[in-house]
Amino acid sequence: MRIPIMLDDELVTELDRRAGAGRRSAFAAESLGRGLEDERRWDGIESALGSLPDTGHDRDGDPGAWVRRQRRGGTNRSG
Repeated sequence: MRIPIMLDDELVTELDRRAGAGRRSAFAAESLGRGLEDERRWDGIESALGSLPDTGHDRDGDPGAWVRRQRRGGTNRSG
């Protein structure tokens, strides 16, 4: 689909320098796709904020001991 967008001259100059005049649309589409994917990730992160209670975790008493137990406890250890 074609959509008209307005860009200032400096942005177009840099776009041409980075992508080449013949690749403007492809570069813009790739960049926009990456930007939208970032926005979707942030939506997920923000929707998860506050979903875990502040207390009641195994690690609450001694976080260092909890980490050591986690490191020793798995069968998938690599080290």
